[in-house]
Amino acid sequence: MAVSHATSWAADDDGRALIGVVYPQIGEPYRSAFAAIVRGIEERASGRIVRLPLAGEAAPESLSEELRNRHVRAVIALGRSGLKAVTAFDTRLPVIAAGVLSVPESEGQSSTVVSLAPDPQILFTRLKAFVPQARRVIVVYNPRQNDWLIRLAREAARQSGLELLAFESDDLKGSLKRYQELVGQLNVRRDALWLPQDATAVDESVVLPWLLRTAWDEGLPVFSSNVAHVRRGALFALYPDNLELGRHLGTTAVSALSSGAPPPRGLQALRQVLTAVNVRTARHLGLDLEGSAQPIHLVLPEQ
Repeated sequence: MAVSHATSWAADDDGRALIGVVYPQIGEPYRSAFAAIVRGIEERASGRIVRLPLAGEAAPESLSEELRNRHVRAVIALGRSGLKAVTAFDTRLPVIAAGVLSVPESEGQSSTVVSLAPDPQILFTRLKAFVPQARRVIVVYNPRQNDWLIRLAREAARQSGLELLAFESDDLKGSLKRYQELVGQLNVRRDALWLPQDATAVDESVVLPWLLRTAWDEGLPVFSSNVAHVRRGALFALYPDNLELGRHLGTTAVSALSSGAPPPRGLQALRQVLTAVNVRTARHLGLDLEGSAQPIHLVLPEQ
């Protein structure tokens, strides 16, 4: 992984500590997403940013040397490759990462990682506004990937006055069997199904089409942590507000440098989110989205 030198470097003439932003050079749609995050970072840390785009393969020492040469005092790592690049060498700099779904526990202990997984508290707030009769949330998940998220969800459900029924599954076969058992037991007048970003629990080619078709036939509300599911019939989903996420990362890095203390370490759910809704599904379920008083940023199907 080589470090591509940006065309203009931030100056450090006024003695302010610099923030290195490490991100991959990849194609769309990820390129635009990372670009928006970097713009947000620059809004909150103007004149303090050192861009370090990654390209190709090289020894981690090249990035470590670049950080030292540029007098970087904190690092924002974007994407899986950005975080991998920064954690490949021993750095005592504060590391704030984003653009990843989850990380191994060892990486989470040494960095502040903002996950792509939307905060369950915001998901449940939207659910109660869009589906006022909802009382229970059902979710199938892989504990190896999303145990941390379900812990947050249990507390969020309690605070929201919802009951959370979470079922573990280690593989696609088990997930499909669990969904088949659950669907016949759910009460559409009080239950809603949550689809997390979990390839083990929600297979895009088999489980998802069957699940959305069955939910449509039964009148069961389905909401998701993946905006692509809304295009296919889920009622709503939350997805990253990349510019606002960048602002949050920039503010976090500047605060860490100003205070001299690193931000809280570990995996954090995404709170900088936008809302997508499927109006066709809402009409089918007899829901009044306009009366919900909730922000809606993307309406599907697109007219």
